[in-house]
Amino acid sequence: MPIDYRAPLDDMQFVLHRLIPISTISNLPAYEDVGTDLVNTILDEAAKFANQVLSPLNWSGDQAGCVYQDGAVQTPDGFKQAYQQYSEAGWMSLAANTDFGGQGLPLSLATPVNEMWHSANMAFMLCPMLTAGAIEAIEHHATPEQQAIYLPPLISGQWAGTMNLTEAAAGSDLSAVSTKAVPDGDHFRIIGTKIYITYGEHDFTENTIHLVLARLPDAPAGVKGISLFIVPKWLVNQDGSLGSRNDVRCLSIEHKLGIHASPTAVMAFGEKTGAIGYLVGEANRGLEYMFTMMNNARLAVGLEGVAIAERAYQHAAYYAKERVQGKIAGRSEKLPIVHHADVQRMLMRMKTQTEAMRALAYLAAAQSDFAQKHPEKAIREASQLRVDLLTPIVKAWCTEQAIEIASLGIQVHGGMGYIEETGVAQYLRDARITSIYEGATGIQAIDLLGRKIIRDEGAEARRLLAEIQACATDLSSSSSIPLQQIAADLQKAVQSVSKALDWVLHEHASNPQATFTGAYPLLQCFGFICGGWLMAKAALVSGRILQGDTRNAFALQKIASATFYSQAILPQVHGLAETVCAGASLAQAMQDSLTDLLR
Repeated sequence: MPIDYRAPLDDMQFVLHRLIPISTISNLPAYEDVGTDLVNTILDEAAKFANQVLSPLNWSGDQAGCVYQDGAVQTPDGFKQAYQQYSEAGWMSLAANTDFGGQGLPLSLATPVNEMWHSANMAFMLCPMLTAGAIEAIEHHATPEQQAIYLPPLISGQWAGTMNLTEAAAGSDLSAVSTKAVPDGDHFRIIGTKIYITYGEHDFTENTIHLVLARLPDAPAGVKGISLFIVPKWLVNQDGSLGSRNDVRCLSIEHKLGIHASPTAVMAFGEKTGAIGYLVGEANRGLEYMFTMMNNARLAVGLEGVAIAERAYQHAAYYAKERVQGKIAGRSEKLPIVHHADVQRMLMRMKTQTEAMRALAYLAAAQSDFAQKHPEKAIREASQLRVDLLTPIVKAWCTEQAIEIASLGIQVHGGMGYIEETGVAQYLRDARITSIYEGATGIQAIDLLGRKIIRDEGAEARRLLAEIQACATDLSSSSSIPLQQIAADLQKAVQSVSKALDWVLHEHASNPQATFTGAYPLLQCFGFICGGWLMAKAALVSGRILQGDTRNAFALQKIASATFYSQAILPQVHGLAETVCAGASLAQAMQDSLTDLLR
């Protein structure tokens, strides 16, 4: 049977208090009360909810799945009750605007809380995650009247929210969206079908607020002709009470590889008279507005990668400590498999990559807080540039690594990992969707290269590499041999990534096919070097801790983890950079080898 999840509070608190640190966030307007005690209290309470309520439902929910019947969806036993506890405790409102009933806490604090819950039960947390995105889109782009109607019940958890982009003939290519929006007085009639709608139908809340992309009759072709609409499942009266049922119906739910307890719906809008919808913001700017929601979701999905990786590591570590098998060189007694060198190698890859991913996700959240709340415009703008650069990296790199880490978790278990009753196969099945959600990895790589790096001629990427180089310089002045080695490894990585960046910037105008061929390895380069940078910073901080406490076990382990990362994981940067620079010959090789498909 699967083991229970336990929130890794020590590492979370280390990243929050030592690496970011969150004390810099508490200096921002509106966050003055976010001190160490409050942070730790919230983390402790969130850990209890994750450990005691959500985690016990994870495996049973996966095995039972959701049940669809006559347009209604029943979630697995215990899920609805868990959601009631979740909303009644105010967790949905944690980082939401205080003007509409939120607690107004920083994303830096909400991020580790959300990590715990995704680790404990990703299928459950997909509902609050999509609701948070809907809240952000409505808050930024809807009218004051719409905000007053929809935000308070969404923020309280009384209602849930969804994102309706995808259609059968319009997957990632949203220019092909064909759902119609026909004007009808002060509202519109929405007609069309959307697929892959997470929690499009469920039994958690009394109402669901769908955000739907659709086209007006006179809309221009392509993405410039898409508008965004609020389409409630139940219409809302002026006093906030629920009115009649809207013309919105769930046609079916998907049979998926993983996240079985999360209903993924096919939604029909306007089968009868047309679903009543309300325009958000200006016509034909829907995709722009939806990206507010999507960027929030992309960071959240990257965090899912961190969360599943942590859960897989905990399970593998527990099994490795319990399972006795084989002989250990130089030892006569029977010992658990954790003593085998290759098992240690796998566990260390899982552990150190998860720690690096966590630090990167938390860093992106902190930069987002600065971008939103810092009183100085220049710092807000600089922070937003960093968030923009990091978002595709967090989303794609963390989820790709989560798949590898979940797979390693199965490998640690050997044949038992391939048996469903062990529970570890669920992590791989659940993780697999994360690199597809909210724009697949290839889309994130194209976004990083085309919209982030090429657009500003590599300026922000170079600023990031300069910070990484500065960290290597600081480490190199240490008297510690391990820290000096980490510095040397990081310096070499900076050189390799800089070389790849220079090549892309030089070649893109004349040969974009060659540079886009290297987009994926370039993104992976930035992921691994960002992970190496943050692990190096963790080692630097840990070295300072050891100056006052030479036996601090956590600091000693953190330096060892950083050493492993710099010598066993970071070197991947060099090969990836060479692949980027080989883009022209690779592009030609692909054309030549796939001629039978490209005719």
